[in-house]
Amino acid sequence: METMAYYCQHDPVACVYLPPVCETSGFIQKALAISMAVRPNLDFCLLMPCFNNEEGLIRSLRTVNYTGGPFMVLAVDDGSAVPVSPAKIQHGIGMGMRVEVLRLEHNQGITNALNAGLAWILEHLYTEFVARLDCADVCDPSRFDKQVLRMRSDPGLVLTGTWCFFRDYDTGEQYRYITAISNENIIREMYHRNVFIHPTVMFRTSMLGATGFYPKGFELAEDYAFFWTLMKHGKVGMIAEFLVTCEINKRGISFANKGKQLAARWRVVSSFGVSGLLKLRGFLRLAGLFLLPKGLILWLKKKKA
Repeated sequence: METMAYYCQHDPVACVYLPPVCETSGFIQKALAISMAVRPNLDFCLLMPCFNNEEGLIRSLRTVNYTGGPFMVLAVDDGSAVPVSPAKIQHGIGMGMRVEVLRLEHNQGITNALNAGLAWILEHLYTEFVARLDCADVCDPSRFDKQVLRMRSDPGLVLTGTWCFFRDYDTGEQYRYITAISNENIIREMYHRNVFIHPTVMFRTSMLGATGFYPKGFELAEDYAFFWTLMKHGKVGMIAEFLVTCEINKRGISFANKGKQLAARWRVVSSFGVSGLLKLRGFLRLAGLFLLPKGLILWLKKKKA
């Protein structure tokens, strides 16, 4: 396994996240053109941000499996108090997987960490697809084989996700996250909820030239906004299989900031949605969720599953 650490803000040559320059369309277009011409080909790069959760990162990596061509993992250490150690990763996963660590000097938040990762990918690789996984979430062994096959079977497909389980590792409780499958039904459903659970997705790297990176201004819903931009440039799809198990973390960002996240989701729908009727439906749905306690929402999801 190859591992490497890149320390932003120490070495100006190694620092690949230089906002706002590297997020401009010119940078992205140029990087895509160069990467397609001269850099090693990968089937996909798995992008994993990490903040103070090296144990969860290793747990997730142990479940990553792919029987196709070459792939790699990019872990973005978002200023963890104890830096992510490539040596610990190598010892912890014990398999021949290429893992690189991009170290950000200070905690910059999930949006900046993801965009730093995308910038690094465009600077250093040519990869057909980018996949996502979060620390402590686990994959079915067939996940990446099935997603790559699905994406390659339909060149018009720009984004695909999978159904997933949400699991509370403390209590053992879990619920299923089931969504629409077809492009048309996914678009309708996106007006009132994020159909794509972030750690389940894979998208076409070439689309970054049209969409740019994760949009700013949608904190706590940056993934939702990014998926909307992808939907405007091609078809999206869903694999109707439970290929990822996501951790329910009641101390996590989403659970602790329910109101702010719902408000951010409404800003996304307001900014990207085009149907007035579906926007109204989405607003009413989000307003109802805003009034319900977090615990009750979680209970209802478990009952529904």
